[in-house]
Amino acid sequence: MRNFKIFAFVAASLLSAALCGCDGKTADAEVAVIELPVPERPAGQEDVIGLALPPMNTVRVGFIGLGMRGPGAVERFTHLDGVKIVALCDIRPERVAFSSDIVTKAGMPEPVGYSGDSTVWKQLCDRDDIDLVYICTDWDTHVPMAVYAMEHGKNVAVEVPATTSLDECWLMVNTAEKTRKHCMMLENCCYDFFEMATLNMAQKGLLGDLVHAEGAYIHDLRSLSFDETPGGYYDMWRLKHNTVHNGNPYPTHGLGPVSQALDINRGDKYDYLVSMSSDQYGIGKYAAKVKGEDSPEAKKDYALGDMNVTMIRTDNGKTIMIQHDVTSPRPYDRKHALSGTKGFIQKYPVEGIAIEPNTHRFLAKEQHDSVMALYTHPIVMEIGEMAKKVGGHGGMDFIMDYRLIYCLRNGLPLDMNVYDAAAWSCIAPLSEISVANNSAPVRVPDFTRGAWNKEKGFKHAMAAAE
Repeated sequence: MRNFKIFAFVAASLLSAALCGCDGKTADAEVAVIELPVPERPAGQEDVIGLALPPMNTVRVGFIGLGMRGPGAVERFTHLDGVKIVALCDIRPERVAFSSDIVTKAGMPEPVGYSGDSTVWKQLCDRDDIDLVYICTDWDTHVPMAVYAMEHGKNVAVEVPATTSLDECWLMVNTAEKTRKHCMMLENCCYDFFEMATLNMAQKGLLGDLVHAEGAYIHDLRSLSFDETPGGYYDMWRLKHNTVHNGNPYPTHGLGPVSQALDINRGDKYDYLVSMSSDQYGIGKYAAKVKGEDSPEAKKDYALGDMNVTMIRTDNGKTIMIQHDVTSPRPYDRKHALSGTKGFIQKYPVEGIAIEPNTHRFLAKEQHDSVMALYTHPIVMEIGEMAKKVGGHGGMDFIMDYRLIYCLRNGLPLDMNVYDAAAWSCIAPLSEISVANNSAPVRVPDFTRGAWNKEKGFKHAMAAAE
């Protein structure tokens, strides 16, 4: 929602009026939460919770965006059964040629290539021989492409975050409901071996009732942002985004896995959030160092604070802390921590499990490894070794793609639906609103429009024979 400052001014005025009596004294009342409109579901539409489409013997795929992420996805798909790579698209013809070589070297037919102007991707979506459009472009093009693809009869898988504004969230949700097509955000961290093991622990009750969770995206991206290294962000699109937006623009890597463990949109939902950002230091100093103090890059007024911390409270009284920092010289960290009434587990900076009766320290390595082996997720047991060989962030990317195709081929609901994509992605614009209003609480819209309690507990759908 681009006009959040105008809305926030109105909200602040209403808040002031609500809290003050006629004599100017503060009333005895709770601090109000900034409320955002939840549009009525368009007539004739129903939710797509549990959406299952007829099984597809062969899933015909078209890829849009062949920069940093796209070619890796293309390569992974050459290892999947029941897949036909029909078409490839990128604005740069050399990227199409590069990815096409990946397909033919794997012994598969050469896909049709599309390149050139900024609208050529529509030609791929217009084809009648594609079932799934896989989108790996910059953030601002995700929703226009996803919506167009769904409107032209395609299922959609879109990179993270799926959206950048609340208006885009609602547009994507409404389109998925109207077209009855799948729209899955490609949140690969949900398929990390460790995250899947902790999900299994939570679902089996090892940690008791979950109370609090933590996630993060702390990753030094300064050199990539300034396109200093091969495979940087094309046309420095990520740096341009950081010039005008504050808050947490990239929340889903840390948020997705813990949200599944907390059954978000499946028995619980986000209620409201508060967000706070530090000032900006890192981007400006790095720009001066690599581009020169008098360079245009060094003189820009970057909006993104170095560290953002966002706290979310759920409807069932759970809390989630999410952090974002891509400009500080510090080790990679997704945090990933689950805290329950019987124990605690974390991945960063050191893997550790603490369970009753001795929760004052982590288990010794032998015990830790034993618990991890015991709670290895069944999907990892099934496909984990192949995933390690194929690769993609240690194999989690391949498991994500495997599950997507598995569900489509078996006519099952996908692991992540359009409401997950909207709820996880909307933290970016909502955190921006909170930061701009002195960390005021902001209500998280219910994109299911009341259906968040329809399913009880997150689960991976499996074919009947399994």
